[in-house]
Amino acid sequence: MRNKGAIKLVAIVMALVSIYQLSFTFVTSRVEKKANEYAQGDPFKKSYYKDSLAGKPVYNFLGLKKYTYRDCQEREFNLGLDLKGGMNVTLEVNVIDVVRGLSNYSTDPTFVAAINLARQNQTDSQDDFVTLFGQAFETVDPDAKLASVFNTIELKDEIQYTSTNQEVLNVIRKETQVAIDNSVQILRNRIDQFGVAQPSFQELGASGRVMIELPGIKDPKRVRKLLQGAAKLEFWETYENADVYPWLDDANRKIKEILDIEAGLVPEEVDSTALEQESVETQDPAAEGADDLIAEIADTTGEESLIDQLESDTTAQAEDQTYEEYAANNPLFAVLNPHGSAEGLYKGPVIGRSLGYDTVKVNRYLNMEQIKSIFPSNIRFYWTAKPMDGTEDVFALLAIKVSNREGKAALDGSVVTKARAEFGAGSQPEVSITMNAEGGKIWERLTQESIGHAIAIVLDNYVRSYPNVNAKISGGRSSISGGGMTIEEAQDLANILKSGKMDAPAVILTEDIVGPSLGKEAINAGLLSFILAFVLVLLYMIFYYNKAGFTANLALIINVFFIMGVLASLGAVLTLPGIAGIILTIGMSVDANVLIFERIREELTAGKGLKLAIRDGYQNAYSAIIDANVTTLLTGIILYSVGTGPIKGFATTLVIGIFTSLFSAIFITRLIFESRLAKEKKITFNTGLTRNAWKNMGVKFLEKRKIFYIISGVLIGASLLSLAVRGLSLGVDFTGGRTYVVRFDEPVNSSDLVNSLATPFENEPDVKTFGSSRQVKVSTAYMIGSDLREADSIVEDALYRGCVDYLPPGTDKETFLEVNRMESHMVGPTIADDIIKSAFIAVILALIGIFLYILLRFRTWQFGLGAVAALFHDVIIVLGLYSILYSIMPFSLEIDQAFIAAILTVVGYSINDTVVVFDRVREYINLFRKRDRKLIVNQALNSTLSRTFSTSLSTLVVLLAIFIFGGASIRGFIFAMMIGVIVGTYSSLFIASPIVYDLVKKKEKVLEKGKK
Repeated sequence: MRNKGAIKLVAIVMALVSIYQLSFTFVTSRVEKKANEYAQGDPFKKSYYKDSLAGKPVYNFLGLKKYTYRDCQEREFNLGLDLKGGMNVTLEVNVIDVVRGLSNYSTDPTFVAAINLARQNQTDSQDDFVTLFGQAFETVDPDAKLASVFNTIELKDEIQYTSTNQEVLNVIRKETQVAIDNSVQILRNRIDQFGVAQPSFQELGASGRVMIELPGIKDPKRVRKLLQGAAKLEFWETYENADVYPWLDDANRKIKEILDIEAGLVPEEVDSTALEQESVETQDPAAEGADDLIAEIADTTGEESLIDQLESDTTAQAEDQTYEEYAANNPLFAVLNPHGSAEGLYKGPVIGRSLGYDTVKVNRYLNMEQIKSIFPSNIRFYWTAKPMDGTEDVFALLAIKVSNREGKAALDGSVVTKARAEFGAGSQPEVSITMNAEGGKIWERLTQESIGHAIAIVLDNYVRSYPNVNAKISGGRSSISGGGMTIEEAQDLANILKSGKMDAPAVILTEDIVGPSLGKEAINAGLLSFILAFVLVLLYMIFYYNKAGFTANLALIINVFFIMGVLASLGAVLTLPGIAGIILTIGMSVDANVLIFERIREELTAGKGLKLAIRDGYQNAYSAIIDANVTTLLTGIILYSVGTGPIKGFATTLVIGIFTSLFSAIFITRLIFESRLAKEKKITFNTGLTRNAWKNMGVKFLEKRKIFYIISGVLIGASLLSLAVRGLSLGVDFTGGRTYVVRFDEPVNSSDLVNSLATPFENEPDVKTFGSSRQVKVSTAYMIGSDLREADSIVEDALYRGCVDYLPPGTDKETFLEVNRMESHMVGPTIADDIIKSAFIAVILALIGIFLYILLRFRTWQFGLGAVAALFHDVIIVLGLYSILYSIMPFSLEIDQAFIAAILTVVGYSINDTVVVFDRVREYINLFRKRDRKLIVNQALNSTLSRTFSTSLSTLVVLLAIFIFGGASIRGFIFAMMIGVIVGTYSSLFIASPIVYDLVKKKEKVLEKGKK
């Protein structure tokens, strides 16, 4: 074996990288355990404990680098929502509203009709909305001019009355893309500030679509409101730090009095209502509902005070005081460090600084009724959106001045017409903004009154910038600079300012909600099926290949370790389909070992010595291994490229597993064998029971091919007939709609539940038992096409009203949604159409890719055609069985995205098997050129039976374990793969090779006739 040193080095490096990446998961698990011990079942105390460690070092890696808890969370092994619970949404920026805004909400009949027509066409088209709008405008009135609609004050510099329709469309497309970018950035900012651990934000191409995952979310209604609300840009006057400090000092003393009374340290002379569950107006949304922790100082976490961490000193803390003593006497200032130093207070609107996890406590303090009465009625407090310069987790609190009776900002973002990042004096980045006439007048007055003070620019209740005003600004034109602003920050601020001009709200296209209990059950089921399947494969390899089986098992264990390490390194998310992908990879990776071991057994049977047999066995198996895995890899890459959600998760683990299993099966096992050979230790490749298994079978495959053609013809005919008559049970992924998994305390009759839901849903929904008899899956198209933002809440209310009679007395809607609704899934009609097309494209691309690869490798089109024919055979039969059985089987056989993953996996497995058979046929043809072609093919097929049996059986055992123990949510998915493995193995032996034989034979007859 060549390059053993390099292979050992690669193996060691991969092992070290995997250990390093997975170590973060162990650290976060340890913190999680300590948080549970500290909280004693209180979820808010647990959240507070973990927040307090967010910016603290909790992991010192070999003394080389320290990682905070937040760093570890970002690097830990990620579990999908189906394994830990939470919410997944796919949103799309509403370009329709952008186009309307660009027209100043024109009521021109042609424009309105074109908007409506484009909206209708969008459901069945892949074109962007601007293109559809242009086509619709021309359809409604070919002579109409878009310039007459869009020649507004805001667009007058870019659109003239003489502009052609195409020129106007180009401007609209550019402006809508800016709006999309702005909205996406706003969504990202909102998610970052939501207070969720490990949120995931992924842009889906350039379509203005984003996919967001929020683990652990329990209030979907709040999430929808947050994500779909239009951006709120405001300009506020500010208080000076020196003016506010006396009030803060009074508040600090008052809070101490309140806490002392509650602790019983002094007689209760005043009524204390300090711990009400309200939130301060500017409170971080993540802090909503936080439990009463204001009286607690979490000294068990070992954190340092903010005062110790900030570079500047505070005048309030004596040097000889401990943090606990200081906090006891100054509860507010212990978590809100006054903005100053030993020399005095700093100028500006910043009144204090807090660590991120302390902002919740500050908000709660400032919201006490007794404390609110200390401050003027026109003061508000807003936190900065980002940490202060030079810090990682220190945020500034600003004092905002309300200058009107309505309590509104002095100016809002609707007046901004342009905002552009550029370089100002001294080549320093700045943001130039232009306002409309009305905004310019207000801005002039506002800046005149604020000379020497700051104006706070607030987006979605967080301060983005607070520039100081040096002079009155007239004409509605001004610039924002300073504060060490980079050009990237200037561009972001310009985008934020522009977003105030035209709202581009997002609409939810798909939504998944998984309850935490269901996620926990999924983890348990997934782990159980994983462990059981893994053990069964290990036992089978030992049973069939004796000591060589132990080597293969060690390689399998290393393979799983590498897969986990690579997933952690890439930040990939492990889902239930992902677990299925890993287990299937384990089952299929056995194939490489089986191919090698079978080759070695053949060499030993031929009389070669052990060392030579091992060398030649590996050498002769490479071709089949590479061909089989490349075709599966093609399928995995296509799945990853066009798939979303569960398909992408499955493809990720499949592709990673192919590479790691190849490395483990080929190189790790070879290193082990050579090490044992060097020590002259015995290596056996069979047991007494398996030594002669599948030898001298003599099955006449080709002679009986017509019988199998008839069998397959009957199966295909029945499948096509059922598909034509019964069709398929299409899930909401392909039809659009909503599905809910609801669990009751007692078994329910699905027919009775249908009747109960028919009235609130205004139609009979589809209700099926899902798993146990007390759990159902409800599917409905009720309000799926509605534009109402409250549609989800309305449907949830209808679901509750239909189920309330089957719930324990007194169960309210909130309890039902949190406890009984285990899972929900929503797909809008537009994205359902996209899913159908992407699934179709995936299958077609997979078939084309496989055909071209086989054509390239085997140099004969007959092999490629035979392989593709077998694939069509397998896919049609699987689809047919789904059509025949969907109303018979006790589990869901809906056609959804996961089913497409199963079909493409069937394609990959089938082609894997077929290519191995073809490889042996090609080898025998080259070895025995003078023998009869029929005899050669029969011998080749018989020689692969041992490998085919071992691979198919081990894969089926794996799938059977997942099917039984993996949970109801993936049972239909696994069922498709089980059928696919059986049908795929059958077609490789009895369909693909006979078709190739008949095609080659027909070609030879044609050539013979040509010669005559």
